Amino acid sequence: MISEVAQKLRVNIQKVIIGKEDVLDLLLTAVLCEGHILLEDVPGIGKTTLARALAASLGSSFKRIQFTPDLLPTDVTGLSWFNQKAQEFEFRPGPVMSQIVLADEINRATPRTQAALLEAMQERQVTVDGVSRLLERPFLVLATQNPVELEGTFPLPEAQLDRFLLKIALGYPNQEEENQILERFRSDDPLPDLKPVTDATEVIAMIKERRAIRVENSVRDYVVRVARETRQHPEIELGASPRASIALYQAAQAWAAINGRNYVIPDDVKAVAPAALTHRLLIAPQAQLRGRSPGELVADIVDSVAVPVEA
Repeated sequence: MISEVAQKLRVNIQKVIIGKEDVLDLLLTAVLCEGHILLEDVPGIGKTTLARALAASLGSSFKRIQFTPDLLPTDVTGLSWFNQKAQEFEFRPGPVMSQIVLADEINRATPRTQAALLEAMQERQVTVDGVSRLLERPFLVLATQNPVELEGTFPLPEAQLDRFLLKIALGYPNQEEENQILERFRSDDPLPDLKPVTDATEVIAMIKERRAIRVENSVRDYVVRVARETRQHPEIELGASPRASIALYQAAQAWAAINGRNYVIPDDVKAVAPAALTHRLLIAPQAQLRGRSPGELVADIVDSVAVPVEA
């Protein structure tokens, strides 16, 4: 069922987004893992459009939060206010009380406001005035940040970066894709007419099906060895945490399911490793001076760790 619904979602989202098949598959991977995504790329690439197209295709509620330095935690979570007519306090939900939340330019908010998202992302609940409220499933945060403009920003701490299942860069379209974009948006924006192709009930059923995807002991050990190698690599100061191992394991399951298999192979692990690991690594200063990037180091590690073979 997962591969069939995934194909419907791809086709539907590509009515708005041209190309980007790998990005869409990673997006669907996060949905199946109930994980969150950090979209890091320059302005104008289509990050907001992608988030809105996903929400419309899933038939999910969608809210966008524009992060700014003066944004308060209650602007994210909601607050209790006193209703003078009813003579009692009422809760006014914030935008995080949606199924798909776009945290736009998350690194422009203060650390205190960024931290307001942590409970929602990890526990899938919001606590205001001592009262915890569960968030409706499926729940997915897509946070964006601009890697170029750093003035007036507050870099995300390692603890918050580790809450994101995947980090994705959309990249510029090629010449043919950009021509198609101009043609598609020539007369009107297709996004408002996008119809859902699934619903929350079916998505939750797919999440349950993903958990049943078989992972042989040798493949599970391969996931562990890749994660552990990041902690031993001489050019990496801070390696992947056990949470990263879980993210890599679950993302490989989802990748296998999207590609129509009920079992994970090493190639699934290799496919999702860059998106699952790069944002969790802290590169040693000497490696940074040599121009080494987290993506290059993850690629080196994946290539160096022995792949399990069938006996």
